[in-house]
Amino acid sequence: MSVSALALALVQPAQLRAQEFFDHVCPSFWWTGMKWSRLQILFHAQHDLQHAEVSTSYPGVRILQVHHVENPHYVFVDLQIEPNAKPGEVPLHFRLDEQHSFVYAYHLYPRHRGDGKTRAMGINSGDFIYLLMPDRFANGDTTNDRVAGMLDQSLYRDSLTARHGGDLQGVIDHLDYLKNLGITAIWMTPVLENNEAHASYHGYAFTDHYRVDPRLGSNALYRELVTTAHQKGIKIIQDIVLNHVGEQHWFVRDLPMHDWLHQWPHYTNTTYRESPLFDPYAAASDQKQMSDGWFTPFMPDLNQRNPYLANYLIQNAIWWVEYAGVDAFRIDTYIYCDLDFMNRFNAALLREFPRLHLFGETWVHGVLPQAYFVRNKLHIPYHANLPGVCDFQWCFAVQHAFTEKNGWTSGVVEPYLTLAQDFVYEDPMKNVIFLDNHDMSRIYSIVGQDIRKFESAFTLLLTSRGIPQMYYGDEILMKGVSAPDGLVRKDFPGGWPDDAVNKFTETGRTDTENMAFHFIQNLAQFRQQSEALRYGKLMQYLPEANVYVYFRYTSSETVMIAVNGNADPVSVSTDRFAARLHGYHHAYDVLHHQTIEDISQFQLAPYGSLVWQLKP
Repeated sequence: MSVSALALALVQPAQLRAQEFFDHVCPSFWWTGMKWSRLQILFHAQHDLQHAEVSTSYPGVRILQVHHVENPHYVFVDLQIEPNAKPGEVPLHFRLDEQHSFVYAYHLYPRHRGDGKTRAMGINSGDFIYLLMPDRFANGDTTNDRVAGMLDQSLYRDSLTARHGGDLQGVIDHLDYLKNLGITAIWMTPVLENNEAHASYHGYAFTDHYRVDPRLGSNALYRELVTTAHQKGIKIIQDIVLNHVGEQHWFVRDLPMHDWLHQWPHYTNTTYRESPLFDPYAAASDQKQMSDGWFTPFMPDLNQRNPYLANYLIQNAIWWVEYAGVDAFRIDTYIYCDLDFMNRFNAALLREFPRLHLFGETWVHGVLPQAYFVRNKLHIPYHANLPGVCDFQWCFAVQHAFTEKNGWTSGVVEPYLTLAQDFVYEDPMKNVIFLDNHDMSRIYSIVGQDIRKFESAFTLLLTSRGIPQMYYGDEILMKGVSAPDGLVRKDFPGGWPDDAVNKFTETGRTDTENMAFHFIQNLAQFRQQSEALRYGKLMQYLPEANVYVYFRYTSSETVMIAVNGNADPVSVSTDRFAARLHGYHHAYDVLHHQTIEDISQFQLAPYGSLVWQLKP
């Protein structure tokens, strides 16, 4: 007799407490009126469920199938929730054997019936995203810095890999700061439980898909953050990981079935090389290692070709949107997932929430490789349906513009050449553009702590096509080179009660830091009222003498942008831009808050930039 069977034998039928019998029920509840109406519920217990029979008698709900799998601790139950089903407790009758049976009350809630303007709103080119790491941003609740029973009990702010104590309450406390900066959307690195023994702060090693990490807060607090942010006009982007989990995930510790993970005879790492996925001459073994190899030895690789796991991941994502009302998903390690599954995932989410935005992490090199993974105009066998990507090609181009010598394909011509290839995308405005992130060196360090280059880089970020995203602390010139990553993930000064300085306030910042803050704030706030910068068309001119000029325009507004990639000042005649300047004679200088009476020429300081709102 197995241990679980023996334990069950010792329990009298009357002692079976249904709601406590299972260790995990996923999803723990659902809603009526959902398009995803065929629901597959995972039940997990430390008892033998191999012969469990399940039935129900609830109007509008039918059990379609009960699946018994390799591990007897699991049973999967398929429910059909009809349009006429009412909210309430659905009695699921479990019969384990002749002596043991009970009723599990599965709750159906009414679906949120909003107008789509207050939750699950999506993000678009009119937004400005702020990326932050909750553990490193602000500590709003010191009582959850350590949580009893969790494996990582570290709390050492001088350590690059230990937990520092930042949390969701810290984000809530600083929503007004972000709104004042001009931010309209927040992307937090993952907030779900990471009950790992080491380096659990970053969030990318899930150990429970349905639970916010208690050191960050709770599910209820996360929903409160979303609601409060929405009230302030700020959207929330959830960072989701579909490729892997943490090695301490409860379903890794007790696998439902062998092929729940990608299994190899011996440990096999991914190659991190995406080219075999689209290479017409690729070896099948290279394709398999790229997709099925593990990202790290400590992050078990999920096999999305397993239909039970595929349902689990799709339902979990739908659950978080309906539960919390998040507006978008940034999908981590997108290119390492099974791409056919990703198409099904994207389709299911957008069918349920048409306004939701999805953008994937596609850290590749080259516009064509990047376009392969997103909706594109390429006539190729794989038809991606991902709406947008993290536009690494734009990021690399702008970084190079201020770090490489001027040449035929280098200098400020590189951003120009990158955007010139936008013909491959179905809608490049849905791509998220950025200068740095939590895995890269900070932009202020990349440009050699040159405030002129820093400001021009942000000029490009806030005026180019796409959805701009900045990394927390860039507005106060935080520095760091990603060797290791912890050096770019330092605490925001002022986010902890005992911090010596508070850079969330103007008085806590240096003059140079305030210069950077106000530069970004000024341009971000102007962008909020500029239709041209948010939604307008783009016309760019081939850079000459390492000066890049382009226009964003609508039928009622035109904004001219120029960036000097030279260490010397330049003077440029605007005759060449007559097609876009026609009908305009003056300009409002956005960066210096002054009127320009003569637009026949302009001057730029070394590595300087200008933003002109043209006037008749």
